[in-house]
Amino acid sequence: MRVVVAPDKFKGSLTAVEAAEAMAAGVHDALADAAVERRPVADGGEGTLDVLAAAGGRRVDVDVSGPLSDPVHAHYVVLDGWAYVESARACGIEHMEPTPWTALLAHTHGVGELVRHAVEHGARGVVLTVGGTASTDGGAGMLQALGATILDARGHPVEPGGGALPEVATVDLTAVRHRLAGIELRVATDVTNPLLGEHGAAAVFGPQKGAGTAEIELLERGLRTWSAALARAGTPDVADTPGAGAGGGVAGAAVALGAVVESGFELVAAVMGVDDAVREADLVITGEGSLDASSLAGKAPAGVAERARRAGVPVAAVAGRIALSPDQLTDAGITAWRALVDDVESPEDALRRAPDLVRAATAELVRDHDLRVRAGS
Repeated sequence: MRVVVAPDKFKGSLTAVEAAEAMAAGVHDALADAAVERRPVADGGEGTLDVLAAAGGRRVDVDVSGPLSDPVHAHYVVLDGWAYVESARACGIEHMEPTPWTALLAHTHGVGELVRHAVEHGARGVVLTVGGTASTDGGAGMLQALGATILDARGHPVEPGGGALPEVATVDLTAVRHRLAGIELRVATDVTNPLLGEHGAAAVFGPQKGAGTAEIELLERGLRTWSAALARAGTPDVADTPGAGAGGGVAGAAVALGAVVESGFELVAAVMGVDDAVREADLVITGEGSLDASSLAGKAPAGVAERARRAGVPVAAVAGRIALSPDQLTDAGITAWRALVDDVESPEDALRRAPDLVRAATAELVRDHDLRVRAGS
């Protein structure tokens, strides 16, 4: 029997790589002679670099500016000549306590430092993953780190952070274009939000970053001013581009430089060879920390399940918690499932015992599947 295990991370307890190892152990607990293919996945957000490193990527460590300019130790991964830069490594929300004040001051300068380092050390292209940032600066900090000159109406440099964007009058990208000449840019994201409006970066993601009503209004005004200044600098108009609002608008700045927005899951799945592995499988097992409505909107488990369904291969899921109905799960192509919280006293217990629980739940699913296969043979 050939089994593919292709989980995303279990946030707070297991990386996708660790979850795949626990699932593989569970498969072998149930069927010692099963052939197991480990294909951990991600959707372009937090944890993507862990998956790419497991695929043979080389980790490059760099000290950069954090979201409030304090130094942070970050890294990117190089694989087949491409540098994969995860924005959250430099300006992730985990680097600070979100408040209305930080929502206005947080910036993406460190992201630009990572991109610059990768380009200066020979990367032929850069894939920017943009989830989990603390900033809503439209990528202005990233462009400044790459050499952009951003001035106010008096000709003075504009301060970092989304709260200063309403002061932007002119943007000069000459140095950025020179630095990135011949470098292909791609943006990996699991969201389609535009930069502006009720579904944009400030309105949708601002509250997660500490912004209240007043801060959201200021950030929205700043992003509008910023996108207009970019357009005057000769870039494409990114205000309504799907995905440009990801990462507090850092995706929009990349698009302004010519980057193409792609599904983070599709990109990772291609790197990990998920399609080929699924086609050869008798059973696929996926999962993540929480299977819920957001899982059906571009997240990795839904993508894995869709691939398995197209290949005619049954797919099961293990999750920390499941907030989908049986009909929703089966509609997504998932025919069997286990939730870790069903077997523990508390969610905290599930987090603490996650490796063992994932292993045990996987073994149960494989035993049930094998019994069904044997009964039908």
